[in-house]
Amino acid sequence: MRLPHTLSSLGLASALLLGSAHADELTVGGKNYTEQLLLSNITSQYLDTLGYEVETLDGMGSSVLRQAQENGQIDLYWEYTGTSLIVYNDISESLSAEATYQRVKELDAEKDIIWLEPSDANNTYALAMREAYAERLGIESLKDLAETINDDAGLTFGLDSEFYSRQDGWRPLQQAYDFRVGRDDIVRMDTGLIYSALRDGNVDVGLVFSTDGRIPAFDFRVLEDNRGFFPAYALTPVVREATLEANPALEGQLNALSERFDDQTIAALNARVDVERDTIEEVATDFLETHELL
Repeated sequence: MRLPHTLSSLGLASALLLGSAHADELTVGGKNYTEQLLLSNITSQYLDTLGYEVETLDGMGSSVLRQAQENGQIDLYWEYTGTSLIVYNDISESLSAEATYQRVKELDAEKDIIWLEPSDANNTYALAMREAYAERLGIESLKDLAETINDDAGLTFGLDSEFYSRQDGWRPLQQAYDFRVGRDDIVRMDTGLIYSALRDGNVDVGLVFSTDGRIPAFDFRVLEDNRGFFPAYALTPVVREATLEANPALEGQLNALSERFDDQTIAALNARVDVERDTIEEVATDFLETHELL
């Protein structure tokens, strides 16, 4: 099989200057963490098999990737509904999963960005604890966690800097569940380090992504969000309107791929990379072969 060409980060800036693709030539974007690297690779291999000329520009930050698509330098990538709602469109009201999707679909259409059919994968933020420790303290939900904190349990939290300051982040979460944690009980670290810190007992509660494969691998308990604080982050292909017009079959092809993803599938793919240390390329190929898409 002819593998799609993947550009290194060193060639990213110059590649972006090339602009958008013509019909049958597609530039697939991706963010800079395991799940997104998998998705961009799966999508590129899939579209290559369908006969498109594909270039892959992944390893990008969210805002840079979004701007590249708005500028016509990226044709398509996988985005999360909550990210578009809050980060790109500055909407802070609490919406259901369906309402979130409909709102971002409408708002982004004004920018010539089309949201296709959402998958059943919802990679939302969550708080997790070690299963045995959560069981011992009787904590199953964020409500239980708040009650335990307010009883002066002295739990320590592992958070990343972005979540600490986001509109859907740490301070609003405390307000929603009516608890307070002192600064000395918060350890800020890179997202990837939180999982090992939580596993090793260096923190008691950690910020996780709900589809991360290390959750089952490290025996974490994800705490139920009783009050629906975290918005939906439905994983969805987003495509430039001009790209769809130039490639009319693309919508159905990407929707067929989207319907293959759910929380369990994404978590298993992530685990193969982050826990079993398989390569992005081989996990992507195995997925496509399993689903008879190659």
